[in-house]
Amino acid sequence: MNQAELSLEQQFALRSFADQVKQMSHEQAQEFLVEQYRHMIVQKAMYQELLKHEWKLGLEII
Repeated sequence: MNQAELSLEQQFALRSFADQVKQMSHEQAQEFLVEQYRHMIVQKAMYQELLKHEWKLGLEII
């Protein structure tokens, strides 16, 4: 997704986030990046489980 697809509020949040990251040390930024990636993985798993439940995938229908 590029900035043209982001709402004004999302663009502001992204800019604010970028400013915060610029103030971090290299080590802090690396740790933060790993933590953000972990959150993305958890979020993806939650969406997948929600869709399985909504679409009744993997459930036995009696």
